Amino acid sequence: MRSKLDRRTFLGVAGTASASAIAAVTAAQAATPEAGERPLLLLGVACSPRPGKTTAQAVRAALEAAAGVSPRIRTELIDLGGRRIAGWSPNIEPDDFESILPRLKDRGLSGMILGSPCYFRSLSSLCKAFIERCMPLRDAPSPLADKWVGAIAVGGNRSGGQELVVQQILTAMLSYGMLPVGGEAPALLGGTVWNRAGDDATQDEDGIRSARLLGARLGKRIVAGRG
Repeated sequence: MRSKLDRRTFLGVAGTASASAIAAVTAAQAATPEAGERPLLLLGVACSPRPGKTTAQAVRAALEAAAGVSPRIRTELIDLGGRRIAGWSPNIEPDDFESILPRLKDRGLSGMILGSPCYFRSLSSLCKAFIERCMPLRDAPSPLADKWVGAIAVGGNRSGGQELVVQQILTAMLSYGMLPVGGEAPALLGGTVWNRAGDDATQDEDGIRSARLLGARLGKRIVAGRG
């Protein structure tokens, strides 16, 4: 049996297909940085000695929120758990920091999120060591200067020193000329997470939301440019 396809039906089918194709192209263009727009690298550094646990989970949530702001934003999580990083000394033996240093010197670096567990209401020794080892990056022109930085802290209870640790991290990064940024309201200082249930950061809905609000605002600042 011959198919009944008159001119009007053909044009209708063709028009629908054309519209679908245009919509697909438009969606692809929206998800791709325009020509001439450089990618913007946002590094997340989880400074817990326990790899993949709540600090890494919270930093990852912030990175995902930042990536959703613009297709230009590239994110990368550096989990320091299990790595050997010594504090600053004039004579430092090679350790795992050497493999991280090139990422900090990346010309596309536009911002950083540092996450730390709260130990005795202070940042972890691993976080302190990482910050100290950035010392050579202070020399002008510093690859960290005028780049945005946010902080996330994970505590063993709701009032476990999270805000203190966030402040400690942001204050330290001022030494590198970085620009501190907090989250969207109500997470104005940064991410504050409570490890309340079996190392699953998502169980603290308010805390993980604060990490995402930080990531979203940091993403907007990165796209907008320097302060």
